[in-house]
Amino acid sequence: MGGLVDPGNAVQGAIVELTRELADPVRLTALQVLAAEGPHTMVQLADALGVTAPRLGNHLARLRAAGLVTVEHTGRHALYRVGREDLLGVLTALARYAGNEGITPPDRAESGADIAHTCYDHAAGRLGVAVFALLVSRGALRPPDGSAPEVALGDDLSAFRDLGVTPAAVDPGRRRPATACLDRTHRVPHLGGVLGHEVLAAFLADGLVRRGPEDRELRITPRGRRRFAALLPGFAL
Repeated sequence: MGGLVDPGNAVQGAIVELTRELADPVRLTALQVLAAEGPHTMVQLADALGVTAPRLGNHLARLRAAGLVTVEHTGRHALYRVGREDLLGVLTALARYAGNEGITPPDRAESGADIAHTCYDHAAGRLGVAVFALLVSRGALRPPDGSAPEVALGDDLSAFRDLGVTPAAVDPGRRRPATACLDRTHRVPHLGGVLGHEVLAAFLADGLVRRGPEDRELRITPRGRRRFAALLPGFAL
């Protein structure tokens, strides 16, 4: 019987190839954005990552060769999306592992912005991530698969009501009802779109959070601490 290390093992080989592609920060972040937020053009993706298009192009070519992204040409634009629906789950697991207290650098204390801040007009940071996770786990949102910029509503919207929002009463206008927005700090999605705005508005109106003196800062009130401890699994201060 041979050893467990087998260069010819397909599963083992696939894992090694995936980790090789994820080892570069540009490729990793490109995949995180595409998996969480849906398709992007190269210009949009380069702008989000803060890198030049030629540099990004080399990395996207490598990801295409590995089957991790696909490209669709529409007119003069090339639209990139993730090549596998289950990729977000892998990236989320890695992000949660990287945030584990046991490997957090000892001189990196969690700041107030890490816990809660605004991203445009919705909540981000650990609070925003916990809200998104709650909505997905309770079936109010279908998890993003990188195929579209919108996140579809699920069949059970009671989690939204627990957060103080009734989706049927919200008029999105020209905006998307719900989007997954990659959290810059925690590298997993938080809720954007009109419903993200409505959730933050409900938190503010109910006195669960208040705006801090610094730009985009959110501070969780004592009332919010009690409410979030009961409502959001795993969210503790």
